[in-house]
Amino acid sequence: MSTGYLLLEIKRALRAGRFLVFTVALPVLMFLFMSNIGGGGDVQQKAGLMVGMITWGAFSAALFAGARVAIERDAGWQRQLRLTPLNGAGYLTAKGVVGMVVALPAVVLVPLIGAFGEGVRLDAGQWAQVTVGIWVAAIPFALLGLLLGQYGTADSMQSITGVLMLVLAMFGGLWVPLSALPGLFSGIAQILPTYWMSEVGRSALGSSGNVLTAVLVLAAWTVVLGALVVRRYRLDSARS
Repeated sequence: MSTGYLLLEIKRALRAGRFLVFTVALPVLMFLFMSNIGGGGDVQQKAGLMVGMITWGAFSAALFAGARVAIERDAGWQRQLRLTPLNGAGYLTAKGVVGMVVALPAVVLVPLIGAFGEGVRLDAGQWAQVTVGIWVAAIPFALLGLLLGQYGTADSMQSITGVLMLVLAMFGGLWVPLSALPGLFSGIAQILPTYWMSEVGRSALGSSGNVLTAVLVLAAWTVVLGALVVRRYRLDSARS
């Protein structure tokens, strides 16, 4: 994987204004609004909401990063890359790394606002689990973005990722606690990676969540999605 190519991809992703609105500005504004609506809740409630907004920003950023793959496929860029020293593994790895890098702004900004603006107080270990833990848990979403980019088109990716982002956030319990929703939502959440991604952070706040279960579920999603990405790329290469 070329370092120069990777840095170029990161710069291109971070310069996208629409990306910054959906993956950074919205989670921050939603956190501030929901933390203070109706006079605001207690600090524990704000901490839980903070985890949900970090998760939302991180997974949506990683997911949106895959849109670039669809654009490059439509333009024939992937076929041109096969004529260069950059191989398929390097290309996919670079795209996955970009997905993880662009997930960082939400992981950094939302906790800062929680700590300095909303009075959330955690010890060093808790902050590490909430931030680093959720960031690492974004890996399957970077892969999901790559997979969607291998199937979608430049015109369809915005709609696909937008709808999927809303569904995963709502049914994953990121905006409203599952305890406040019908039981059906709780059952659906158990199979969604967004739910388990947020559980990594919520368990640091003292919830009854099982971190080991969350890690295993997210690891399973990572393996399956990674295999699907590689398979689709190889099929696409064989047809070119």
